[in-house]
Amino acid sequence: MTKEIICVACPVGCGMQAEYAEGGSIISLTGNSCNRGLAYAQAELTNPTRMFHSTMRVEGGPLVSVKSAAPVPKARLMDCARATFAVRVRGPVAIGDTLLPNVCGTGVDLIATDRTI
Repeated sequence: MTKEIICVACPVGCGMQAEYAEGGSIISLTGNSCNRGLAYAQAELTNPTRMFHSTMRVEGGPLVSVKSAAPVPKARLMDCARATFAVRVRGPVAIGDTLLPNVCGTGVDLIATDRTI
């Protein structure tokens, strides 16, 4: 099997072509200009992750922007969005506050990236 992957491990953004076997082990990789491309492609084929960014409601206040403290599995992004929508946090909120610990059992916290007054 083959897959086109755009690497984001460094600012170059190489367009790579990965030929891989069942289970995600890479047979050949072309297009990467640095060694980080191989590690990124392997992770993308076996367990793709993304940072999650959203907003949360604050009781009696405005929305506050949030992000995941670390990447979450790509397959869980919509679960994280639903969980974020379902929660209202009590203000005031400061930058860096953990607003939703262990979101959806991923082991990753959602933290505030803005503040409320």
